[in-house]
Parts: sequence; C-alpha cells; structure tokens
Amino acid sequence: MDRICKRNLKLSDYNISQAKYNELKYFCMQYDEKRRELHNGFGLRAVVYDGMPKGNSPGNPTERIAIRRTMLQSDLELIEQTAMEADRSIYKWLMKNITDGIPYECLDVPKARKQFYESRRYFFYLLAQKR
Repeated sequence: MDRICKRNLKLSDYNISQAKYNELKYFCMQYDEKRRELHNGFGLRAVVYDGMPKGNSPGNPTERIAIRRTMLQSDLELIEQTAMEADRSIYKWLMKNITDGIPYECLDVPKARKQFYESRRYFFYLLAQKR
C-alpha cells in the first residue's frame, strides 16, 4: 500500500508554496520512522578496549546519541502538539492522515470532510510557522 497521500492541498490562502507543503508533508510522513528509531535507541553501547585503533569518528558517541534522540523527540512532539493545536477534537484522525497518509474516506472521523480538510490545512499552516 502506498502510504503517501496523493491529495495535495491548496495552501495558497496560507502563503505556503507547493515546495514548502511537500517538505512539511514528507517531514510528517517520517513520524513512524523517527518514533521507531527513538524507541530502538535505548540500551548501552559496548566499548571494546582491545588496544586496536578504530575507525570511529572523533568525539563522544554518547553525546551524539543523546543529541540525535533529543532531535527525534523534538520532531515527534512538534508534529503531535501542532496536530492538537490545529484541532484537538479530531487529533488522532488528523495524526493518522498526516503521518500515515490514510485518506479521510478510510477514517471514521466525527467531522464532515470539509471541516476535516480545513483542520488539515490549518495544521500545515501552523507547522510552517513553527518549522
């Protein structure tokens, strides 16, 4: 199943170009991938002190992991909080549409189609302001 929603929104009313919309849409489509990476990143990394030189990059690997995890968490929170801000009453359906590309017709949304897509457009407007 193709997970990318084929429907492009007309966001000219919000001064969002097609290129910016595509950037935001694909940022949101990475939500599950980022969440998996964040949850799979737990645990300790073993350090082998065998006296042999290693080809690792310089610096502190623990620090790099912590920075990456912080960035992932920040991205996830940005998407979730923006969806709640756009329309708290349909937050979970909005998240499924935005992150998984599931169309309105396949969701059991308690709002009419027009209102759903208005909330979706507002979500992208808010996300464009924050990102």
